[in-house]
Amino acid sequence: METIATLRELSGAKALLALKCFATWGVFDFMRDYMDGTTSSSLNEVRLGHERFGKETHAYSVAYADYEIDEVISHADKIIFNSIGQLTRFADRASGITRGLRLNPGVSSSSFDLADPARPFSRLGEWDLAKVEPVMDLVSGFMIHNNCENGDFELFDRMLGQIEEKFGPLLRRAEWVSLGGGIHFTGEDYPLEKFAERLKRFGGEYQVQVYLEPGEASITKSTTLEVSVLDTLYNGKNLAIVDSSVEAHMLDLLIYRESAKLLPSDGPHRFMICGKSCLAGDIFGEFNFDQELKVGDRISIQDAAGYTMVKKNWFNGVQMPSIAIRELDGSIRTVREFDYADYEQSLS
Repeated sequence: METIATLRELSGAKALLALKCFATWGVFDFMRDYMDGTTSSSLNEVRLGHERFGKETHAYSVAYADYEIDEVISHADKIIFNSIGQLTRFADRASGITRGLRLNPGVSSSSFDLADPARPFSRLGEWDLAKVEPVMDLVSGFMIHNNCENGDFELFDRMLGQIEEKFGPLLRRAEWVSLGGGIHFTGEDYPLEKFAERLKRFGGEYQVQVYLEPGEASITKSTTLEVSVLDTLYNGKNLAIVDSSVEAHMLDLLIYRESAKLLPSDGPHRFMICGKSCLAGDIFGEFNFDQELKVGDRISIQDAAGYTMVKKNWFNGVQMPSIAIRELDGSIRTVREFDYADYEQSLS
């Protein structure tokens, strides 16, 4: 949060929490002091941002339905449409708030086709300047989200230059531009001052208010998933089964076929940490420990906030982890526990 506050001061950019990545509203009262508001991807998210976070509330969705658009507008300060079709369809109904349009520059930093907004035949935003120019009187700004897990400032700088080259005439007619999320400017050794200078220069060149939408950059290394060993066995490798599940509690790891993070991981005893669901590939990863694992041992899986809590589910009926907040003084406050009724009521 302090890094975000510094960036805002140095660059003049505003920072909106991306609720699609992290929406645990129990800490919004703390984050609110460091950020300018929230950005959303659905009616439920924009309502949550409005009611629980406050400040600026940006609404975006790949597509809005007729039956939800009025409620979305009632919770939003800005509404960003994904396409010209959606913009022209709902422009009159959204005339009372700020309207924007998503642009797709055709380049991104994503190494995963699944998450690449610039992938072939992408549905995410308008890319043809000639088609956007005739509807400029309906919008005052743009959202351009093409960074994904991008910790490389030079790559960000290069892609922003490509955006300027492609959409410069539109940017000069805008009042605000959101550059989206996916920029890991809170990471170690990231050149924050250079990043701030680039944002300030961009805002000055086009006379626009710049917005960022940090998701993981807002909560990196803030959260652990605390698990306990239920059983150990050996089948060519040492295995430890814990009271959690990758598919239920850290689904993004499974989707992108990535390993969980566990530090330190440099001891002499190597174990594969496995979830307790019936999915054969329910595996957190392989890690090294100082001692052999035994039943009852606690393991802290690191960096467990981004795109995890928003995706947790009741697969196999595996017990949902409680949500607890560690205060600045070190005390731990449990804010939510789940029981059978939560599982049952999620199904019918």
